[in-house]
Amino acid sequence: MANEPDEEKPLLHAAAYTQAPKVSHKVLTKEERQELIKQHEEKQQEAAKLDEAASRGRLGRWWSRLQSGPDKITFSMAVVALGVVYGDIGTSPLYTMQTFLNGQGGLANADREAVLGVLSLVFWSITLITTVKYVLIAMRIDNKGEGGIFALYSLIRKYGAWLAIPAMLGGAAFLADSVLTPAVSISSAVEGLETLPALEHVMTENKELTLMITVVIIVVLFSVQSHGTERIGRTFGSVVMIWFSFLAVVGLMNLSNDWSVFAALNPVYGVRFLFSHHNVAGIAVMGTVFLSTTGAEALYSDMGHVGRGNIYCTWPFIKIALVLCYFGQGAWMLDHWDDSAYRRMHGLNPFFEMMTPSVRYIAVILSVAAGVIASQALITGAYTMVSEATRLNWMPHLQVRYPARTRGQLYIPVVNGVLCAATLIVLAIFRDSEHISAAYGLALTITMITTTILLAVYIWHAGRRFGAIVFTVLFLAIQFMFFFASMAKFLRGGWFTMLLTLAILTIMYTWNEGTKLERTQRRHMQPADCLPVLRQLHDDDTVPYFADNIVYLTSDPETKRVDTDIFFSIFADHPKRARAWWAVSVETADEPFTREYSVENFGTDFLFRVRIRLGFKVAQSLPAYIHQIMNDMLKSGDLPTQESRYPKLDADVNIGPIRYVLIHKALMPESKVSQRGAVSLQIKYAIRRLAGSPVKWFGLAPYNPLVEIQPLFLATERPPRLKRV
Repeated sequence: MANEPDEEKPLLHAAAYTQAPKVSHKVLTKEERQELIKQHEEKQQEAAKLDEAASRGRLGRWWSRLQSGPDKITFSMAVVALGVVYGDIGTSPLYTMQTFLNGQGGLANADREAVLGVLSLVFWSITLITTVKYVLIAMRIDNKGEGGIFALYSLIRKYGAWLAIPAMLGGAAFLADSVLTPAVSISSAVEGLETLPALEHVMTENKELTLMITVVIIVVLFSVQSHGTERIGRTFGSVVMIWFSFLAVVGLMNLSNDWSVFAALNPVYGVRFLFSHHNVAGIAVMGTVFLSTTGAEALYSDMGHVGRGNIYCTWPFIKIALVLCYFGQGAWMLDHWDDSAYRRMHGLNPFFEMMTPSVRYIAVILSVAAGVIASQALITGAYTMVSEATRLNWMPHLQVRYPARTRGQLYIPVVNGVLCAATLIVLAIFRDSEHISAAYGLALTITMITTTILLAVYIWHAGRRFGAIVFTVLFLAIQFMFFFASMAKFLRGGWFTMLLTLAILTIMYTWNEGTKLERTQRRHMQPADCLPVLRQLHDDDTVPYFADNIVYLTSDPETKRVDTDIFFSIFADHPKRARAWWAVSVETADEPFTREYSVENFGTDFLFRVRIRLGFKVAQSLPAYIHQIMNDMLKSGDLPTQESRYPKLDADVNIGPIRYVLIHKALMPESKVSQRGAVSLQIKYAIRRLAGSPVKWFGLAPYNPLVEIQPLFLATERPPRLKRV
């Protein structure tokens, strides 16, 4: 009725007539007129309420956002946020100032100018990098609530193919850093046992005891990952709350000796110290300062696990606790600067030394727990990064599990095993936290630089071009300073991180190049070319059924054509007759939780081309989706009922047996391909053999799928003809 042309209507109350829907050809009664007037008045009241809500300004809109979507705040998820997100940045006070003193040559060189200078650099690094860049800017640029460099790339990849380069490099560096974080965080905490009077003698006589304890903790940590980060996060959340409260309290206790350290809030102290002759380490001191910001990238990557709102409401508490702890260590250093007992002590750690022996026992226990939690933050982020890289076709298909009910929780067994083994290798090479910290942080500076580039591209194309320029210049200047300062660690351990980054980058690049090369060689058939012979096979009763339904998986997203590989598979050797052939492609959507499909039947009831779109955070377990699509086709009448003479074990009695077929390509020796392309494909196929078949990725293992090998290239070099003798 709303689309009918205007008709002559009886006279109504003017207001009611202008707002009321169009009615049919009848004269309204008095009661009907009153009802329309009443509806109009109710609409006016609702509009007034909306105007009143709008007049509340930004505060009202901000509060309404906090009640829904990624900005929603709940107490339980805020606790999970504490346990999952902040572990890495929460362990930085364990080793940042210790590394600073080692770089300055001991406490003897840490005079007032040096202490205020490093505190100023630490404070403003946390403020600019973590608070401004990540919390206030990056976390507003999310992909349907998901964060991290790959989610960010998914938002902007339409602006240029070159953006894949910084995205791959940053993701590889982040994953490399995920290996070092458990090693440095847990080992530095366990080494606190050496400062306890009751254990000092035992730890001194058994040099390997600290390393053995660290190994046991790491193995246990990785073994419980299969239970999901929701359960782990809730367990760790309360511990992190206690840990940061402890950091704040011990910091305040030492600040009572010298409140003047808060002069370091003035950035002039930091800039002056950086270029002062008092700075023994020179520009390399920024590599130490950078340690205070580690965990910022994990905070962004883990946003999808806990929600942006829960990070917003917990970050102020975290930052205050960190600042109090760092400044408390600074006050202790100034108070003991001329103490002969400390001035020449090797490996002096202000964090543990600023406490009384009785409090130090509590500190060691909590720091070990915090080290475990720091590792958890990076492990969780690594799962997310690998899952997103797989859906971007930058990594092989790996089995993904979703062990918790919370949105976004996932677990990847292969990644868990590789991370555990790599972390143990790091411990075997570097032995203690002092040497591990030499390699730590270098790769993360690369991730931060590449994230800045991608964020700047987003801001530029969002129309804020001046803001994009300011953002790029400011943060690239700071982070390149961090990078060049961290390069001083290259020979002392940074080489390992860079080597690991290069290895992961090689996997991503070659997998992507190999996939693109395969797709350029794809051949297709139009329906008019293949339907007649398929119909003939479908109706040929002399050929027994291979299966009622044969489902082929294809990477071609176009639904108006059929892969030649599928046609070749159907007719190669013995023809694969079926009641229905299905060519199914799975497309990864840029949105994290998309679930939709489309079907093309080419005017038949036996050939179906299906395209499924799943978000990059959705499990790609295909059998359940295939059954749903077939049932939908049965209900719509597009698919005939497939009655069987024998009972079925599942609930789909109207759908016959389904056989899944996967076609793998193989590079033939005589194929026409460049040397670079051949190397990319060979590496891709080698990785695929090691990582496992897509059978597990698509959840097909229980269905006994058929895997066929076909030559990759149709164009080959013809060998010379044989001579008959």
